[in-house]
Amino acid sequence: MFAVSLPDLDSLDLEAAKTLLIAQHESYTATLTSRSTEIERLVLLVEKLQRMLFGAKSEKVLRQIEQLELQLEELQAANAVEESAVIPGDRPIAAKPFRRPLPEHLPREIHTHMPDHEACPDCGNIRRVLGVAVAEMIERVRASFKVSRHIHTINISDSCDRIVHASAPSRLIDRCLAGPGLLAHVLVSKYADHLPLYRQSEIYAREGLDLDRSTLAGWVGATSELLAPLVEAVRAHVMSASKLHADDTPVPVLAPGNGKTRIGRLWTYVRDDRPSGDRSAPAVWFAYSPDRKGENPRQHLKQYKGALQADAFAGFQQLYEGGTINEVACWAHARRKFHEIHIAHASPTTSEAIERIAALYAIEAEIRGSTSEIRRSIRQARAKPLLDSMRMWMEATLAKLSRKSDTAAAIRYASSRWQALTRYVDDGQLEIDNNAAERALRVVALGRKNYLFCGSNAGGERAAAIYSLLGSAKLNGLDPELYLHQVLEQIADHPISRITELLPWNFSVARA
Repeated sequence: MFAVSLPDLDSLDLEAAKTLLIAQHESYTATLTSRSTEIERLVLLVEKLQRMLFGAKSEKVLRQIEQLELQLEELQAANAVEESAVIPGDRPIAAKPFRRPLPEHLPREIHTHMPDHEACPDCGNIRRVLGVAVAEMIERVRASFKVSRHIHTINISDSCDRIVHASAPSRLIDRCLAGPGLLAHVLVSKYADHLPLYRQSEIYAREGLDLDRSTLAGWVGATSELLAPLVEAVRAHVMSASKLHADDTPVPVLAPGNGKTRIGRLWTYVRDDRPSGDRSAPAVWFAYSPDRKGENPRQHLKQYKGALQADAFAGFQQLYEGGTINEVACWAHARRKFHEIHIAHASPTTSEAIERIAALYAIEAEIRGSTSEIRRSIRQARAKPLLDSMRMWMEATLAKLSRKSDTAAAIRYASSRWQALTRYVDDGQLEIDNNAAERALRVVALGRKNYLFCGSNAGGERAAAIYSLLGSAKLNGLDPELYLHQVLEQIADHPISRITELLPWNFSVARA
């Protein structure tokens, strides 16, 4: 620090001395305030970075939860053992747990039990049936494999020696031994149930079938190629919407040669207008890129026109400059800024911000599923005044905060995107947040924990293709494995000009 020389105090009169003392005190106070603010900012930053660092340690939390669940299971098991040893009449009266009825669609295997003797042991007369008591149990039939043998009869004409034989059914993959059901199971197990191929190979071996990982990998690659036209049809449907949800997530990709991984990206684009009462089929399209450059979403959306609900990723910004794509920001992201600070260091300001945003979400919960016109009308009447009030509150609060504080940064984040954050009020089709895209990416996050990385860029592209089909099937209420099985039964001989018939929403209607 620089030394500051004091004036000759003996030469100062009382007023001058007071003025000097006040100035020194104000300077000292300002320095302390600045330091306190900086300390608070650094403490919050450290805690935030620790949460990000130990986000990898969320696995530790998950292990603790798993331990608690195991402990609970052990207690419940021990309790069941003790109850079984108690004489029925001596058991304490307790409320019976709620038991859901067994699903009607499950097949029933009927076992009828008759008394050992038709005659009554007391009087010797033949007894008549008074009624029946029915009890049901759930049983599991172990998954099994079967071999489909196709026998083709060959005929010959005795007069002209012409040979005629039945045509063989098309194989999905040339010289492939797997049928559509097995191929669907391998794909769904890998991409929906997050079972790497080496684990699947071990499971199949326990069931008596030797399928090595390289064989399974070949099936995955060839089936993905076969499904490519269907994935393109999903992409075309998604991009024909007037509103999209977009997001991306990192995926480790094995770098060739050195055995290390680099970071690729999976991008998701979701079309889902059901919350605004629209009956258009929901769908999701995934795309893979080896990096996170802004040119990737620009390439994906080069033909798209409409509203894009996304986070504040800089790569999206150039899309909004042309005027054909309107930015719609996400209130969940804005709330998250305040929530992170609130967890680390709660304050009246963060509490009020969270409460104000919660009031906006309460309105959305009431109008979800209503028509676009109704949603816009209610938002104009109820949400717009809340937003106007929030804007004034933010401006007044920001003036009282240090510019270096995290709370001020959270307010500036919302204020700088205010037009995009409030655009949903003027259009009932838009959503308050981008949660539709975040939900679509959960399957990637779960899979990433299990299979650790994609083997190559081509592996990332295959993952994006299969995620697109399985995600779209789920959005349309279909069992992904059953859907994929039935598609694979038909796609080899299906005309490419009618590929849209195999899309999940058209497929379900046709089956119904």
